[in-house]
Amino acid sequence: MGNKVFKLHGPCVALPTPLRAGAVDFPALERLCHRQIDHGMAALVPCSPTGEASLLTAGEHHRIVERTVAAAAGRVPVIAGAGSHNTQMAVELARSAELAGAQALLCITPYYLEPTQAGLIAHFQAIHDAVGIPIILHDAPARIARPLAEATIERLAELPRIVGLKDATGDVERVGRLRWRFGDRLALLSGDDATQAAHRLAGGDGCISVTANVTPALSAALHKACDRRETDAIARLEGILAPLHAALFLEADPIPVKRALHRLGLMVDGLRLPLTPLGAMGDMKLAKVLQTVVPIEKEAEAVGTVPGRPPVRSRAA
Repeated sequence: MGNKVFKLHGPCVALPTPLRAGAVDFPALERLCHRQIDHGMAALVPCSPTGEASLLTAGEHHRIVERTVAAAAGRVPVIAGAGSHNTQMAVELARSAELAGAQALLCITPYYLEPTQAGLIAHFQAIHDAVGIPIILHDAPARIARPLAEATIERLAELPRIVGLKDATGDVERVGRLRWRFGDRLALLSGDDATQAAHRLAGGDGCISVTANVTPALSAALHKACDRRETDAIARLEGILAPLHAALFLEADPIPVKRALHRLGLMVDGLRLPLTPLGAMGDMKLAKVLQTVVPIEKEAEAVGTVPGRPPVRSRAA
């Protein structure tokens, strides 16, 4: 795919990596994928920071992308995380994800080393030149030491396979500036659940969400309301989801979301060091929020599946 034909709109989900006894739990991953697609996600995003990508081996990374692609079965695109502070490692992960069948890549800015903007351009160009599938840039200042300057985004957007930006800054005013610069040439995706509706209303195209792991139907409903500019519905849904957004970031992502999915019976909440289980106080707060939100989510799920996407039952691994 050598030009900008990859279009993305609406809610996408940053999948956690289920771990059981230290190993990737592929049946649980498959169940997560089917649930998300059945209830309205526009794309699946494995091996992002939410997927503990930096704690996976290269072999695990490849198999997770491969199994996510198999579970998606062409119903929605799979956007594989392929990020590292080491450019050569990022290139190898990107090539591996492409071979595993990913339709696009999500590439975070290098962490820890604090490269210059020129270094960031060289890093992303190296990944771009190594693969033939679209790339979405990931700007996440909370996780990295060097955010992407708008002038750098503009330079990178000149490359034919740079098709989007996941912006986790929460800076809603930035959306208008970027939309003015790029028009429809660059998909603008929120990476901040708490401001995703404001991002959409400011001209954004969608969100790569952590919260959607817990509430896919409500998250999809929020984006439909944004599409229609239904301000009352947006306000109602934001009111429901806001406490969950906060609860899922009581500790470092993906600690709380894994605990939430464990409480829902969808996976065990295994983590790899240096991540440790959610503390008792945070667990109590999360449980209280789930008691309120989960029944509303189940009601939204019961309304029906997304038109054109029949539910797919989990298959044996």
